Amino acid sequence: MGIVRFVDETTSGSRSDGWGLEIAEERLGVRELIRRRVFQEVAEYNARTPEVFQGLVQPEDTERVLNGYALRTPRRIDPEKQTELALKAFAGNGFLVLVGDRQVTEPDEEIELALGTEVTFLKLVALVGG
Repeated sequence: MGIVRFVDETTSGSRSDGWGLEIAEERLGVRELIRRRVFQEVAEYNARTPEVFQGLVQPEDTERVLNGYALRTPRRIDPEKQTELALKAFAGNGFLVLVGDRQVTEPDEEIELALGTEVTFLKLVALVGG
């Protein structure tokens, strides 16, 4: 059992401090890794219900704000719907997944989760005027 460290970056240069998630398996598919990440961040949000959701992808009926997404109507977020949105974004190049220094492109690709593995989610930011 080990801790996988998730870090969010954007093409504009910002980088989060990251956070860890305990994962028992030594190998895991990218789809399942994304699912576990999303379920964890949704569970943390639903437990506290702060004004802003800080997650991998934008939930439906929210507004993008400085540090995340503000819900127009306070509510619990559905982790299944949020996972579906994240997998759709991954398939549509909304973000890239880097394991160490290697990009993974297929949702069913299995990755090795050695001790101290860092997974970077590089969110692609649209260029202004491009």
